[in-house]
Formats: sequence, structure tokens, C-alpha cells
Amino acid sequence: MTDPVLVACSHGTRSPAGRAVIEQFRAEIAAARPGLRIEAAHVDVEEPFVGDVVNRLRDEGASLVVVPLLLSTGFHVKTDIGRAVASAPGQARAAAPLGPDPLLIQALQDRLTDAAPDDVIVLAAAGSSDPAASEAVQQTAAALSAARNGADVSVGYAAAGAPTVADAVAAARKAHPGRQVTVACYLLAPGQFVTRLNEAGADRVTAPLAPHPALVELALRRYDEAR
Repeated sequence: MTDPVLVACSHGTRSPAGRAVIEQFRAEIAAARPGLRIEAAHVDVEEPFVGDVVNRLRDEGASLVVVPLLLSTGFHVKTDIGRAVASAPGQARAAAPLGPDPLLIQALQDRLTDAAPDDVIVLAAAGSSDPAASEAVQQTAAALSAARNGADVSVGYAAAGAPTVADAVAAARKAHPGRQVTVACYLLAPGQFVTRLNEAGADRVTAPLAPHPALVELALRRYDEAR
């Protein structure tokens, strides 16, 4: 029996560098599971949109799993991907988003190798109006703190939600005078949100999470759980 198509659905970006990173992410997923058909899709900005991809695969008679290449739940997962999957009942399923998950803590830790043990960390996420998304980011911050032996980890948002990353950096400096502040980039790829992190006034900003082997393992785990 043919495995369901893995629809690797990212947010979408106008950034050429961001597009290249997500394409590399998809290529690494394909390399890790030879023979598995993988289709690219996006929820915003960039075509093909997930609804169009699901409709095309539905018309082909293919079964499929949409794997959100997104770090938490929110509008895009619940509405954009949810509606797309609902349009192909019996053929399409939606996997869970990538986070929260211990594998993401592993990836964050790998990006934080230049941070000193006593650095104050601001976990910088895109942000969402969905309380479940904010809760997922807070869970990740708590897990990162535990992984760093109780390091001070707060949260800031690059787009939706409060505090902003700049405000979180300023608050960290006020609460911990004399200590360096590192922004841990909780975003997958370069783009306008990463640019905002670099303008937030921290001593250092880590690179986005992709590409990373833990992300590939996690995406395939979400696919297997959903199928």
C-alpha cells in the first residue's frame, strides 16, 4: 500500500534566504525517508497554498498527511490547514505542529553554544493571538530553562503578543544588571521576524533553528503519528 503523501506546509516568506532554508528542510526530510512523496505547501505569502495542494492531491485520489512546519499551534494550523484537510475527508489528515517538543530544546541548545552559562535568555517566538500558542511557547521557555540548569529564560514576541522582543530584552537588562542578554531565535528560517530580533538590543542573537537534524526527525515523527 502506498504511503500517504507528506505535505510539508510552511508559513511562507518573501525572503530568498528563508525560502532556501525551508527548501533545504524539505530536502532533508526527503533524504531521511527515501521513496516518500513530499509536496511543498504554504499557509501565507508564498504559493502553492495548502488548500490548493490538498485539492490537487484529493483529485488524484491520493491519501495525504499535512505536516505543519510550524513551531506551535494557532490560526494557520487550526484554520488554514484545518480547512484544507476538511476539504478531503477520508483522504487527508493533519499532523500536529512541531512544537512544543524536547527535540526543539535540543536544537535551541545547539544554537546557544556561544552563550555563557549565566546569560539571561529571551526566547523569541513569532507570536500568535491564540492562547494555546502562547502556552506552548511558555512551555518551551520553561523546558529550556531546565535544560540550562535553571537559567533565566523569558519570552518575547516578534509579531503578535506581548511583550515584544525589544521590551523583553530591556526587562531582562533591568532585572539582571551587568549580565549579558542572548535572544534565542525560536523561528525556523530567516525573514522579517529575524530582522526584528537583530534590532532588539540584545548582546547576541542565535541563528534560526533550521536546518537541523532534530527538526527532520520531528517532522517525520509527526507524519508517522498522524498517518
